[in-house]
Amino acid sequence: MNSASLPPLIAVVGCDGSGKSTVTEALRAWLDEQRPARICHLGKQSGNIGRAIGRLPLLGGKLDKSIHAKAQKAQTDKGPGLGAALVIYLFSMRRVRRFRRMMRARRDGYAIIADRFPQVGIPGPMDGLGLAHAGAKGLVGVLARSERRQYEAMVATRPDLVLRLNVSLDVAVARKPDHRLSSLARKIADVPRLTFEGAPIVEIDAEAPLEQVLAEAKAAIAERLAAMGAAPARKAA
Repeated sequence: MNSASLPPLIAVVGCDGSGKSTVTEALRAWLDEQRPARICHLGKQSGNIGRAIGRLPLLGGKLDKSIHAKAQKAQTDKGPGLGAALVIYLFSMRRVRRFRRMMRARRDGYAIIADRFPQVGIPGPMDGLGLAHAGAKGLVGVLARSERRQYEAMVATRPDLVLRLNVSLDVAVARKPDHRLSSLARKIADVPRLTFEGAPIVEIDAEAPLEQVLAEAKAAIAERLAAMGAAPARKAA
């Protein structure tokens, strides 16, 4: 089955605090009135796990700082050691498994609203390669090459439309006070640089009232589906 014959794949991307979860759920409910639709979360969930660890009594804070330090080291020119590379690789494979489940659902007839989407253009926290700066030798190099192959296979599937939710750092911090300022700043800087292999991208001001954000998102999807000639489908079994 080629991508042209598959149900629509809409990606919603943006920094933490841009409202991705709220927007994707509203869009799924709206789209499900026309055709069977599902949300697929394509994040690695490493940040959520780190924050959960940080809330544990006694050693939680130290463990969270250790995880964050390893992740930061992985993005330097020296790259990660074997232990950090293994952790990063395992989180990357979580995304790969989520992506494969998404594609199975799409082949089963479901339109997809993807919360986040993998990309290979910019390493780091905006759904990019975690081992882009890893060395080429030894097991670390093996893991890095495997991660890249898996990501390149995923991005070969382009979204039919990307909705990019844009917020300022001040708004992101206000909405996500438990997130690290440096991480939010990095993501906000990276978001406008993402191209998603040339997929159509619509920019949305996510600081606007939710009703306006949803109206713009729905209009963009309706216009894209009309251009694709995608007619409403019957419910999937």
